[in-house]
Amino acid sequence: MDPMTSVSPSVGILLAAGAGSRYTGESHKLHADIGGIPVWEHALTQLIAANIGPTIVVTGAVTLDLADHDIYEVHNPRWDEGQSTSLRAAIDIATQLNVDAAVIGLADQPGITSEAWSKLAQSTSTIATALYHDTPGHPVRIASSLWPELPESGDFGARALLRKYEHQVERIPCSGSPFDIDTTKDLDEWLKQSPTSSP
Repeated sequence: MDPMTSVSPSVGILLAAGAGSRYTGESHKLHADIGGIPVWEHALTQLIAANIGPTIVVTGAVTLDLADHDIYEVHNPRWDEGQSTSLRAAIDIATQLNVDAAVIGLADQPGITSEAWSKLAQSTSTIATALYHDTPGHPVRIASSLWPELPESGDFGARALLRKYEHQVERIPCSGSPFDIDTTKDLDEWLKQSPTSSP
């Protein structure tokens, strides 16, 4: 796809570049198996199913087999400098796509539903976040007017913006789960709750 010719109101961004250093399994955590499907693919499938617009996946520490998916894959060579660099790499593409907003999620969260992605994409707020039983989580929607304020360095994504504009954040109740797979214990816990698929 040519990013210079695509126009859409929203873009979906999946961050999948980190080292996953807390995970002590035999593979990278994103390759951990849930019902015969790797963690990252559960997350990406839900984003694609939401059909909110172009999809960007940022890779870095680990290779993902993205050939069968109609997406923009962005490799971040600075992945080890923190999440901000991966988000910036995605926003660079989003800027070329001329979209109004980015809806951002994490590849280690297999329980984020297509409904959550869709609800955030439909928001007209400058900044919005999903809400799970009164707890905010991903995805997060950030209008293009705020992109220049995203951090340039460090292991931060939109956290600083959510704090800065706390009183303007729209919190959108969503189904699913924001549980993330950081450790082998997390994976075991997830499999006990949902042994074959994400909820």
